[in-house]
Amino acid sequence: MRPIIIALDFRDRQQVFTFLDQFEHQERLFVKVGMELFYFEGPKILSELRKRGIQIFLDLKLYDIPNTVEQAMYQLGQQEVSMVTVHAAGGAEMIRRAKKGLLRGSEKAGVQPAKLLAITQLTSTSEEQMRSEQLVNASLTESVMHYAQLAQSNGADGVIASALEDPMIHRTTSNDFLCINPGIRLASDSADDQKRVVTPAQAARLGSDGLVVGRSITQAEDPIAAYKTVAKEWRTEND
Repeated sequence: MRPIIIALDFRDRQQVFTFLDQFEHQERLFVKVGMELFYFEGPKILSELRKRGIQIFLDLKLYDIPNTVEQAMYQLGQQEVSMVTVHAAGGAEMIRRAKKGLLRGSEKAGVQPAKLLAITQLTSTSEEQMRSEQLVNASLTESVMHYAQLAQSNGADGVIASALEDPMIHRTTSNDFLCINPGIRLASDSADDQKRVVTPAQAARLGSDGLVVGRSITQAEDPIAAYKTVAKEWRTEND
């Protein structure tokens, strides 16, 4: 699969489709719908994207008691999206129940189940911040490895993590366990609020299974050109 996923970090459908109209001739487009857009537009935005033949990564980062997460995933499982997220920090039972709800929902709707991805540590989190604010005494790498193994052993299909951690995750999990990576920037771009960033080419060399790219494309003067640059770097290293 190895998709390039464009993060639609816009506030409403008008901004989304003004942006996506530039990509009308781009085949196999894959996008991320996050909290800001979904909370404003609701499931209708997913339906509109699907009508355009666009694959969807629905990134709501669920984190609650297991029963609540299961019931929420039951609803999301009916939305015909390709990927959904939970926080691995929610624990083993929460992850298992998330998968259970997701499968029940997709079965009811008669659609392919979404991949369940667990957030390890956000790419905006530094090791110093993790230690001082989360009171986690392990290293950032140890924390990410622990969450990846916890996620896999409880039914998740992969993790969201920095590409810098992909080699270690792949070594400690199975070959089909996905590492989807945000924090992707072209070499000429600012890191903004991200702490652990890599270029598409670096991510490919590190073993990434998919990129989530936001501002490098959405805020570029020429988004199509930026998308093609990301794709060229990504595919050259993957070929």
